[in-house]
Amino acid sequence: MADIDEKSGISASIPDWSRERITHFWDPGKKLLRAIRRYQHWRGRGPLGRVVSKYWVLNHWFWSLMTQSELHLTTEIGGGLRLTHPTGIIVHPEARIGPNCMIFHQVTLAGPVILGGHVDIGAGAKLIGPLTVGDHAVIGANAVVTRDVPSGATFAGVPARLISEI
Repeated sequence: MADIDEKSGISASIPDWSRERITHFWDPGKKLLRAIRRYQHWRGRGPLGRVVSKYWVLNHWFWSLMTQSELHLTTEIGGGLRLTHPTGIIVHPEARIGPNCMIFHQVTLAGPVILGGHVDIGAGAKLIGPLTVGDHAVIGANAVVTRDVPSGATFAGVPARLISEI
């Protein structure tokens, strides 16, 4: 599987940080991500870091409340994550999200789910781990995924099954 998706031109390993750039006053998904990234940057950096990280904890709490989402402060998130409609997204603290992924509203990553690079997850999908989703995979809306998804595959349905593969 190639590192860059031929259709979209999006990399599975090199983060596109412009996808997280805050462009509007009301950009709740991007502001939630900023709070997580700033907290992770400042935690454990001495007395000043403790004070600054507490500010970002409060900021994270506010944006979690606004989006009604649970994206833990310690979650490992690759760069370029897009939370297109960041309402009701639940991510287990042990989940890992690769670079340039896109997660729509009402998605649940339950358990230690590992997303590869450039994974798109449709609205309402549930991924019940432990499982791994390969690079450039697509999970359809409202799919219930309970097993590994290979790179380049499209999974949909309840229970989710292979729809297409590159």
